[in-house]
Amino acid sequence: MYKLIAIDMDGTLLNDQHHVTPGVKAALQEAKAAGVTVVLCTGRPLGGVTRYLKELELTDEDDYVIAYNGSLVQNTHTNENVVSLTLHYEDLLELSATAEALQTPMHFFDQAKLYTFNKDVSPYTIYESYVTQVPLSFRTKEELDKDIVIPKIMFIDEPNRLEETKAAIPASLKERYEMVQSAPFFLEILHPEASKGNAVKQLAGKLGITREEVMCIGDNGNDLSMIQFAGCGVAMENAIPELKEAADYITKSNNEDGVAHAIRMNVLN
Repeated sequence: MYKLIAIDMDGTLLNDQHHVTPGVKAALQEAKAAGVTVVLCTGRPLGGVTRYLKELELTDEDDYVIAYNGSLVQNTHTNENVVSLTLHYEDLLELSATAEALQTPMHFFDQAKLYTFNKDVSPYTIYESYVTQVPLSFRTKEELDKDIVIPKIMFIDEPNRLEETKAAIPASLKERYEMVQSAPFFLEILHPEASKGNAVKQLAGKLGITREEVMCIGDNGNDLSMIQFAGCGVAMENAIPELKEAADYITKSNNEDGVAHAIRMNVLN
């Protein structure tokens, strides 16, 4: 039996209207009642997950969340950090210089806000703030607190432009940071040890759960590491081809209660 289920949010847990359907909610509650640890595992900032944790009743003493693509693993009841992998002001300056050289917009998070250096705020930055409900703040480099702790930095652009940016990023930076694409218009840059797969591995180890007892469900490139780690890696029907190839099981789409279908077929059945 699977003892831990790690579930991506956008494109996986949530339908295209960013809602948890009654069918998915019921399956999660049944899994939890059966003793399974259910963990939301997302690229979203912590503030963009909180309302869903409350809605799904995932705030008990033994509940956890994985946010910022694995940069943070936190107990949702005590707010104790199990994993916290962050970037700092010097990283931000270097990556900002790269973004400017490549003429690519950039934004970044601390634990409370979304920030941009761009006076002409990208529509993708506005979208990120809206979807996650995290406040957006414009700052100059000089105005920013140099002690800022940064869970992730994001290069953002039209999909074709972002592909050009990815190809032009210096190899030295690719070696020093973890870079994952979470959407056609989002490239996320993290601490080199941060990934969803590593976060799930660390949490499972803390809980005494083996790899074979872990199921992970996702749809995009930032989910690949956890799909590869899991005893059962599940790709959504709407997942990218690379994720489907790596998965052990392909479920229905996020608009067809795919998470509920996967849990009922592989855990509750």
